[in-house]
Amino acid sequence: MTDRFNTIAGWLLFSGIVALGLNAVSERVFDANKPERPETMGYPIEGVVEGGAEAGPDLGTLLAAADPAAGQKIFAKCSSCHTIDQGGANGIGPNLYGTVGEPIGMGKAGFAFSGALSGHGGNWTYENLFDWLKSPNAFASGTKMTFAGLSSPEDRANVIAYLKANGGGPDYPAPAAPAADKADAAAATAPDAGPGAAVSGADANPVEAAGAAGQPAPVAGKAADSLADSAAH
Repeated sequence: MTDRFNTIAGWLLFSGIVALGLNAVSERVFDANKPERPETMGYPIEGVVEGGAEAGPDLGTLLAAADPAAGQKIFAKCSSCHTIDQGGANGIGPNLYGTVGEPIGMGKAGFAFSGALSGHGGNWTYENLFDWLKSPNAFASGTKMTFAGLSSPEDRANVIAYLKANGGGPDYPAPAAPAADKADAAAATAPDAGPGAAVSGADANPVEAAGAAGQPAPVAGKAADSLADSAAH
């Protein structure tokens, strides 16, 4: 009985070792433990845009329509680690009052940031916050923050609006110009859009009109005499 038990235990142990080995191999081959998009996709995925670009409104447009009250509701899931009131204490994460415009991974009443953030450099701009809220680990690989991120661009914009409402910050970036305005601007600067271009239905150029008026007009009498001479010959 003991030999049979040892045999079963040995096979179970061997199976566990094989499973661990296969897991390690799969992580290396398929980047299974990394949130970043692979450089080379194994096979195309329907609905995924090549290059990883997000479709939808630009950041300026999203922030112009952002709602701090909606951001406050989303921030509720962050309140277990962060405070946002002025002078609030640091918790598992730093106090977030006045974050917009601050240096990344610095200050915050002595909070011990990870090297991934303290060595990142730059300030918390709206663009950086937008990328951070999408995936903290993708923004700063190795960060201690375990939050997976917000997949919705609108949710991220609302949280940023709530952060700005609690501590201020610079003006939002201007929304991108609509496609129609860009097309009009391109047409206005096109090489064939100069003063000499003729447009159907447009008023005559005053200079060209004056030049045409200065040309001698044909005399009706002379034209008639020429026709008579031709008929005689």
